[in-house]
Amino acid sequence: MIHASLKTLRAALDSRKISSVELSRLFLERIARLNPTLNAFITVDAEKTLAAAKAADLRIAAGNTGPLTGIPLAQKDIFCARGWRTTCGSRMLENFIAPYDAAVVERLEQDAGMVPLGKANMDEFAMGSSNETSYFGPVCNPWDTTRVPGGSSGGSAAAVAAFLAPVATGTDTGGSIRQPSALCGLTGIKPTYGVVSRYGMIAFASSLDQGGVIARCAEDCALVLCAMAGFDERDSTSLERPAEDYGRDLGASIKGLRIGLPREFFREGADAGVMAAVQEAIAVYRGLGAEIVEVTLPNAHLAVPAYYVIAPAEASSNLSRFDGVRYGHRAPEYADLDSMYCKSRAQGFGAEVKRRILIGAYVLSHGYYDAYYLQAQRIRRLIAGDFAEAFKACDAILGPTSPTTAFRQGEKSADPVGMYLSDIYTIAVNLAGLPGLSIPCGFDARGLPIGLQLIGNCFDEARLLNVAHAYQQATDWHLRRPAIAA
Repeated sequence: MIHASLKTLRAALDSRKISSVELSRLFLERIARLNPTLNAFITVDAEKTLAAAKAADLRIAAGNTGPLTGIPLAQKDIFCARGWRTTCGSRMLENFIAPYDAAVVERLEQDAGMVPLGKANMDEFAMGSSNETSYFGPVCNPWDTTRVPGGSSGGSAAAVAAFLAPVATGTDTGGSIRQPSALCGLTGIKPTYGVVSRYGMIAFASSLDQGGVIARCAEDCALVLCAMAGFDERDSTSLERPAEDYGRDLGASIKGLRIGLPREFFREGADAGVMAAVQEAIAVYRGLGAEIVEVTLPNAHLAVPAYYVIAPAEASSNLSRFDGVRYGHRAPEYADLDSMYCKSRAQGFGAEVKRRILIGAYVLSHGYYDAYYLQAQRIRRLIAGDFAEAFKACDAILGPTSPTTAFRQGEKSADPVGMYLSDIYTIAVNLAGLPGLSIPCGFDARGLPIGLQLIGNCFDEARLLNVAHAYQQATDWHLRRPAIAA
């Protein structure tokens, strides 16, 4: 049952083959057995989980069910959840108990009736590409526990890949859903900016952050995204649009669909094994009747430098609230107010977070704002324009998700720029505010998963999910399991 799709779980719950309490216990038992090895969860509270499962069983008995009622999930520890410790992977929030629910938690747990299994580990304040910056220790990749799962949603990805949860939430600021999905052999979608409310999602870079889903297949992602998306007046960036069924196109033919290959994604930079798997995926799409066209994104090479000006600038502003005064870590000893600020922030933040705060404060400072921050915003507009032009010639864009498969823990820890380049193919999507997803498309010579990225135009999630679904109907990469998941 733990290996079942969400639709299969729904059928089993509705037919009373298993109860939500029994299903939740199966996953809790796996978490107890495997989490010491993987470190995918920061917080697990079996009592809260089983109470939610009992409530879900009552809803099912009363016939008050939806597609997700009673199905367990892992929540990335960036979403506030009432009564749960919400740490954002940081010492700064090590003992913070959220007094309210994030919009994503409300929609999935209260409205849809899903059951929280716990809070998934993550890079501190979502800053990282390997899940090694967490104050609570690194997460291990279920395919090879000496390697990283990707970040920042590495705990969510590891939990789903190891079948500690059937699905998980994630957030994506520069690739933090898609990159760990690629490295862990999963399907993960970042929707159009503004589709999922950011209310109660602890902010990293507010103009880039977006919540999404990590699951095993596009069909599962569509089910959860339907429940998760929607307008929220509490989030000023939330878009007021009619509710959508993101699974409405699943199963539709993709014959004649134009898939664009950006020449910039197929130059030197990615491992040969990654590119070979991507080329094989292109051949599958050709066989399904898709038309392959070449497009260009001439400013794509500027995405990484622009991102690492804009995101740290917004982070330095967002993280200024963590000062030891109101909540979060406060230094135990200090001489005066200034000393309390300095010591609390020095002790509460890790090295990567400090690095980005310093960069952000610098690019926003007098004399440098125009030279760096405004220039980065101009580049951002150029990148968005490149995508708009490309979508005149195609319906979806295809390329690798990550230039490599999962690298060894510690391999890039001393090389921040090398770590940042892990997101070279994903960052431009966030700068443009577009939907993007990653699906598994093969394995390298070491048996590590390879991810294929699909990018859609604004609000084109339904078609994008069907493009992924069509590939998954023709292949079985998404059904492969790591040995630890047996």
